[in-house]
Amino acid sequence: MNINESTPKSPQSVFELYSLPYPIFAVAFVIVFISAFLGVMPGGMIGAFAFMIALGTVLNEAGERLPIVNTYLGGGPIVIIFGSSALVYFGLINDRTINIIGAFMHTGATGAAPAVFRSGFLDFYIAALITGSILGMNRSLLVRAFFGYIPAILGAIAVAFAFSYAFGALTGFGGMEGLFMIGVPVMAGGMGAGAVPLSTIYASHTGGDAAAILSVMVPAVALANAIAIIFGGLLDTVGKKFPSLTGNGQLMKGFDNDSSSPKEGPALALNVKNLGVGLFLSVSFFCLGSIIGWIIPAVHAYAWMIIMVAITKVVCWLPEKIEACCFQWFQFIMTNLTTTLLVGIGVSFTNLQDVINAFTPIYLFLVFMTVIGAMIGAAIVGTLVRYYMIEAIITAGLCMANMGGTGDVATLSAAKRMELMPFAQISSRIGGAMMLLIASLMLGIFNFGG
Repeated sequence: MNINESTPKSPQSVFELYSLPYPIFAVAFVIVFISAFLGVMPGGMIGAFAFMIALGTVLNEAGERLPIVNTYLGGGPIVIIFGSSALVYFGLINDRTINIIGAFMHTGATGAAPAVFRSGFLDFYIAALITGSILGMNRSLLVRAFFGYIPAILGAIAVAFAFSYAFGALTGFGGMEGLFMIGVPVMAGGMGAGAVPLSTIYASHTGGDAAAILSVMVPAVALANAIAIIFGGLLDTVGKKFPSLTGNGQLMKGFDNDSSSPKEGPALALNVKNLGVGLFLSVSFFCLGSIIGWIIPAVHAYAWMIIMVAITKVVCWLPEKIEACCFQWFQFIMTNLTTTLLVGIGVSFTNLQDVINAFTPIYLFLVFMTVIGAMIGAAIVGTLVRYYMIEAIITAGLCMANMGGTGDVATLSAAKRMELMPFAQISSRIGGAMMLLIASLMLGIFNFGG
């Protein structure tokens, strides 16, 4: 008997899109796009979700398969943002669909309420991201980070900022422009939790257009990600030539990374009630950040939310079971709706013409020098706190300058040091969250764009 004939084919052997067999996804995709083309796609969240999920899934799959793009430029996320923006630029998405997505992403303030109380899918996503990612981290690792790893991150940020300001001034780009439009977004931890909320923070402070601001930031984030991955590979070679500079995957001298494993998400069976708890607490924390931001408007609501979630985690105010619920909600949103969000960013926040105008040799040079600054700062402070220099540069430097989660995987893969992932996650999550707070404070101090 032929064993191949008697063994049923595994469901996983069928090519899937959005966890659906591709024929089923294709039928749904065609239905959604016909409704959009005919102008009968439902308004509000129904039409927006349908179109954004359909388009985001296809563009993400393309980005993950494109050579060079999937290795050095961020893969799916970059293709989704620029691809959907290009569809708008070339008039391939009609105005009605663009307006539906725009209203879904950011509805703006209502009545006489302060602008800090704006709502929309973007805020909804960020609330889940901040609450779940911080509450899902290992508490001892979070506390330990503030005594050694956070100073290394701050060293990377300080030198990166100094370089972006100094070289911005020297090249005629502008010191403040180099600092705020390149230095800050490069070090902010990617798109969804970095450049996107930064553009909102900037717009609320300056009164400018968040879409125009983001269009200048997006190329910097993408370029820095590519540069970080390349340097990750180069540092692996440097470590082989100069063994004294590396712990071969161990960051702290005399300390095993395994004992710092995040062990994210306390063990808890997944059920729909858990997701409801996570949803409610994430939006409640956002409301708390908005209240404090209304009282102390110098710091944005996002930053206050981060502070309050971090304090809640450190003081163990919430039971572990509730933290697990928030982490599961964060995982659900991140897994199922990240590509959806990125389509909204591309359609509503990324003007392709502004991106083209921003992309100049000076711009590329400033991004490069910002990443170099992050590496130097991480090396200096990392050495002072008894970290191996190369591991400090990779984690506190390059993993701050890359594109968050996907950038961490690519950078550590290139450096052949995947065991550093716990520290890379601190850079992307806690470091990125810190950048929103730092940016809010800096805008008030320097009055950039005011």
